[in-house]
Amino acid sequence: MVVLAQGRREQIVYLPCIYRNTDIMKPDYLATVDVDPESSTFTQVIHRLPMPNLRDELHHSGWNACSSCFGDASKTRNRLILPSLISSRVYVVDVGTDPRAPQIHKVVEPVDMFWKCDLANPHTSHCLGNGQIMISCIGDPSGNGKGGFVLLDGETFEVIGNWEHPGEAAPFGYDFWYQPRHNVMISTEWGAPKALANGFNPAHVKEGLYGRSIHVWDWTTHRKLQTLDLGEEGAIPLEIRFLHDPDATEGYVGCALRSIVFRFYKTPKGDWAAEKVISVPSKKVEGWVLPEMPGLITDILISLDDRYLFFSNWLHGDIRQYDITDRRNPRLVGQGRRVPGGPQMLQLSLDGRRLYVTTSLYSGWDKQFYPDMAKEGSVMMQIDVDSVDGGLSVNEDFLVDFGKEPGGPSLAHELRYPGGDCTSDIWL
Repeated sequence: MVVLAQGRREQIVYLPCIYRNTDIMKPDYLATVDVDPESSTFTQVIHRLPMPNLRDELHHSGWNACSSCFGDASKTRNRLILPSLISSRVYVVDVGTDPRAPQIHKVVEPVDMFWKCDLANPHTSHCLGNGQIMISCIGDPSGNGKGGFVLLDGETFEVIGNWEHPGEAAPFGYDFWYQPRHNVMISTEWGAPKALANGFNPAHVKEGLYGRSIHVWDWTTHRKLQTLDLGEEGAIPLEIRFLHDPDATEGYVGCALRSIVFRFYKTPKGDWAAEKVISVPSKKVEGWVLPEMPGLITDILISLDDRYLFFSNWLHGDIRQYDITDRRNPRLVGQGRRVPGGPQMLQLSLDGRRLYVTTSLYSGWDKQFYPDMAKEGSVMMQIDVDSVDGGLSVNEDFLVDFGKEPGGPSLAHELRYPGGDCTSDIWL
């Protein structure tokens, strides 16, 4: 039975890391970081698992089992699923035998994804209640945008095939979240891999190479029911989160380019709609690619009690905390100060008191927007959260500097806890 251990503080976290500015090309690796303040190795990387290939671009990760498998005693959270955004490999990592020293269990080669699914560039991984694993993809093998979903067998990790029906993939893909009690899944859009691979070009937005819609799917039949065009304000909708309450019929999606958060919800008619609820004003700057610089909301999450929404403004360099008790009118209650490189991926502790932050987004964009960070390495920080009245403050005793890695400066991205976390667990 897989459940979240809310009474136990996280001891370690896993982060995919990449080298991109060394003289010799090196493989990406999975870093295990000690986050136990009582430990002698607190804030240190205690294990590094190198991948067996080059140029993977490890990005996001997921679990072989989560709370959607509740009641199935045969399921354990012992495999971390590591999709590679560029190479299209999927690494299955054994974190059950020795959580502090993970090892590779299996490698799913790109050819299986290409030939069986006509998909590439895997991004988000979620376990399903039936034991399978589902991974969203952002492109086809030629680098064009294509928002489809690959299914893996949860025991053998072989590619089964597509989740969506033939011809029904979305124009673009990125993130997704499902809510079984309401027979729905909603997915988001980034852009065509061939457009975003070497950095962001504003002209590509006008050329239609980036998305601005979210897609509503029937969870049982796998049919696409609706496409909600969020307009120019909703350009590049990235991370999407339903409320954790499995009865909820609403959630939020962060739209990067205009730094706007939309609330999506089920209407009394039974279809789905979206409304703008948060807007971060752009800043006038000189010497940038556009007249104004957006905050660039690149990650959002919701606390396990569904009270707070957090998001990062990667370009403005701050983190925000909103009270979402009134779902349609989020109230800003906390804002963190600027950090080197800009806050990017977020992960909240299960008790809601510690917000872990990393600063790397994606190597192609890191080099463009934060060239110093791309050369010197990213960092991981801890933000202390006032979970009662709201408020954020940087914990000055916590810093993991990936610029000082033995193999040279590296870029650390998303975080996962061995016991489960609030951005991967879905309840039935």
